[in-house]
Amino acid sequence: MTEDEIYIQESIFNQVRMGFISISEVKENIIEEVEDNGFENEISENWILKAVDSEYKKLISERSKWKKPTDTEKLIQAFDQLWKTNIIALHNAGYTTSDGEYEVIEIDNQLRENQLFSNGYCFYHEQDLARAIDPDEPSLYIAFQKVDNSDNEVTLEIGRRVVKVLIDNGFEVDWNEDANSKILIPNFKWQHIYDEDKRYLQDYDENIESMSQEAKQPKNQKNNTGNLWSKLKNLWS
Repeated sequence: MTEDEIYIQESIFNQVRMGFISISEVKENIIEEVEDNGFENEISENWILKAVDSEYKKLISERSKWKKPTDTEKLIQAFDQLWKTNIIALHNAGYTTSDGEYEVIEIDNQLRENQLFSNGYCFYHEQDLARAIDPDEPSLYIAFQKVDNSDNEVTLEIGRRVVKVLIDNGFEVDWNEDANSKILIPNFKWQHIYDEDKRYLQDYDENIESMSQEAKQPKNQKNNTGNLWSKLKNLWS
């Protein structure tokens, strides 16, 4: 392959294996990318369609060998659990950390409009995700913070809460408890295939609704639930 074909092939690899858009959308994106870079005379539309289909077939063939649950499935579960503790947890939030912070603010504003308030946030962005699909040394970095916060102790507490949930979901975590350092999940393998009939990971309506329902639950009802659980444990002991 030529240098330009290698460049486009890498883009195909990333878009197919990240699994956030359909294969038809990948093809449209790649055709546009080739045109934007002035590669049309070298890379034909037919080449693009075949290359995308080939990468997709490889991914489908690999699926049967994935260890269950996959790291991706465990991360989705961890992020859902974080939402239930009022920590905003976003998948593939933009291309850079700044993009991710902007998306967090958008979600936080949406929560505030519904009289809901987050206890912090975490996310990974597209560049982080690109490392997670690296076939040789996969890993994933998780950013964390709280909107409009400048207190390092608050930041550290959010980091600790995120780390605990990740560990509880079976991840090895590398973090030095530095408020300015991202959380690293070494050897994290992103294994995901886009399916329009399944949950879209960047649709947070369900998460926001669960936060809303939790906030509406009367405090005495929450306490009664906890007391009932304590009584049951005493009976079983």
